[in-house]
Amino acid sequence: MSAPTTKKPTVTEREARQVAEAAREQDWRKPSFAKELFLGRFRLDLIHPHPLPADEDVQRGEEFLGRLREFCETKIDSAVIERDARIPDEVIAGLKEIGALGMKIDTKYGGLGLTQVYYNKALALVGSANPAVGALLSAHQSIGVPQPLKIFGTQEQKDAFLPRCARTDISAFLLTEPDVGSDPARLATTAVRDGDDYVLDGVKLWTTNGVVADLLVVMARVPKSEDGKDGKGGITAFVVEADSEGITVENRNAFMGLRGLENGVTRFHQVRVPAANRIGPEGAGLKIALTTLNTGRLSLPAMCVGAGKWCLKIAREWSAVREQWGRPVALHEAVGSKISFIAATTFALEAVVDLSSQMADENRNDIRIEAALAKLYGSEMGCLMADELVQIRGGRGFETAESLAARGERAVPAEQLLRDLRINRIFEGSTEIMHLLIAREAVDAHLSVAGDLIDPDKSLQDKAKAGANAGVFYAKWLPKLVAGPGQLPTSYGDFKHGVDLSPHLRYVERHSRKLARSTFYAMSRWQGRMETKQGFLGRIVDIGAELFAMSAACVRAELLRRQGDHGREAYQLADAFCRQARIRVDELFTRLWSNTDDLDRKVVKGVLGGSFEWLERGVVDPSGEGPWIADATPGPATRENVRRPLK
Repeated sequence: MSAPTTKKPTVTEREARQVAEAAREQDWRKPSFAKELFLGRFRLDLIHPHPLPADEDVQRGEEFLGRLREFCETKIDSAVIERDARIPDEVIAGLKEIGALGMKIDTKYGGLGLTQVYYNKALALVGSANPAVGALLSAHQSIGVPQPLKIFGTQEQKDAFLPRCARTDISAFLLTEPDVGSDPARLATTAVRDGDDYVLDGVKLWTTNGVVADLLVVMARVPKSEDGKDGKGGITAFVVEADSEGITVENRNAFMGLRGLENGVTRFHQVRVPAANRIGPEGAGLKIALTTLNTGRLSLPAMCVGAGKWCLKIAREWSAVREQWGRPVALHEAVGSKISFIAATTFALEAVVDLSSQMADENRNDIRIEAALAKLYGSEMGCLMADELVQIRGGRGFETAESLAARGERAVPAEQLLRDLRINRIFEGSTEIMHLLIAREAVDAHLSVAGDLIDPDKSLQDKAKAGANAGVFYAKWLPKLVAGPGQLPTSYGDFKHGVDLSPHLRYVERHSRKLARSTFYAMSRWQGRMETKQGFLGRIVDIGAELFAMSAACVRAELLRRQGDHGREAYQLADAFCRQARIRVDELFTRLWSNTDDLDRKVVKGVLGGSFEWLERGVVDPSGEGPWIADATPGPATRENVRRPLK
């Protein structure tokens, strides 16, 4: 066996992009509402009538939600978790007892076999009790061992690990390293083949659940065999027993929010892992991770839905009793607009999550863009709603729940929620990375036919062929962007019941075509430099997110109307949301071409070049000493193992 390398991979920007591109799902075998939306085709038929779960799935899901609600109300004390920065062992034991570890695991392996819809409803519920508990369950099932094994695992692996994950064992997902975030091409952890085993060496950072986990999904780089016989190498996924010799949890990290999160730094030194524990072939690790996240990402916006519901409840109750200038503060327009925003956005976000989840359950549509949009939109809007609640509460919003209780007032943890939700804009794909990921998928059709035209490495012959193919594609596609149902005043008339939602759907159809035209124009203008226009791409994606949310809100309102379940109120909320969203969309379209992107780049160069260091004078820096990035050189542990097994 060769010795592990201590040298970090040196990767060019182009090589990094090639690694990311190779991990993408290349084909679109199923229809995608969001993909069509970005291409200027408003395929309402793909989401309306709103798909519904089977009766037996509803019954099973509702029964579990009842048990989970009782558990949350009687066993989870969020104040204790916040105070002690730890989820009590008895709470985790209780979650195991009611089957919460196995919500997404098939019943034949001892799980509950819940659908994605009800799994997300459960996360919203438990996350409202305490977000750290929701994060523990989400990391365990959405990105931990169960989900990748469900999709890519062998039958032997499923038989060996899924029953454990369903009832007793907590799992974690380990990809990030101290110097590797969203650029996995630089992954330094290695897995060297040695007979029937692989030997792992490296350091992993921000290992959610890693401090208490029993099973780990670890991403490591397998060196390519010299003779090419043993395997092709590349980033590879493994199931690793957390108590294996050579594994050390070197630190339990602490954060501004999610204080109960069991997140740490894990070192691997000569850790032997059976080859039978490899998930999929060598080199398939990133593809496995991205595919797992296609539905796994829905857990975060689901918990943001729960947060929105709680924000609305507190805003309603507080604003009705708090008076200023002779009236409840809710009746003052400055506060009332914030309450309206919270109510309308919560309705729309739940519509997005439920619709995406049901489509995931039915498996008729490709939802990779829908799930990514839900994560992006939910994490951003969740933070905004929590921030507005803090503002509505005023000084009490900034005050901790413990302090409020100490002086005799209701212990409302508004500031805690704001801190807890902030991480959602960062992990499982930061907002900036989600913009780029979604933008890449949104322009896939263009790159498929015209990508060679802007590839500097392609020959003139290849470019000529691509030009011919692009000409055929655009000759058919571009004329369809000129006119559509959105220009007909009678279109979508079945969405008019008291409140008229049809103008909003016509707006979506028209602006879907406008979005596609804007994307085409930008590609024509910037060509190969398009990928560097991250500000422009981010706004394109944000417009798509708003249009998707508007569509989902209208479809959900019509579903509730047909079911006789608060239909009139749902139409009112959908109307309010769409009117608010249209203002944001119009502004985003303006900012596509009227912005400070070029000036910002000049300022950044000046900042990095030291031109503005004079602006930093007059302050002191309270930061401590030490490197910006901790040393992650492979080798034996020098620190105490702080792993805390819960069995």
